[in-house]
Amino acid sequence: MDTLALILVIIGALNWGLIGLFQFDLVASLFGGMSATFARIVYTLVGLAGVWGITLLFRRDGIKHNDEHH
Repeated sequence: MDTLALILVIIGALNWGLIGLFQFDLVASLFGGMSATFARIVYTLVGLAGVWGITLLFRRDGIKHNDEHH
């Protein structure tokens, strides 16, 4: 799930970068405009992936934290 969420967050970030730099919405162009059903599904999935990404900030599983200085 984390990998899928990361992929979707990257897609969203790249899309926002294109919007900011070139005023070009890749998702909208690929799927028929911002209000097209499939584009809205992609936007929703990217948003949910961002929310899932927030949980990564608070989880310690799979991440080795070493609070001691060697």
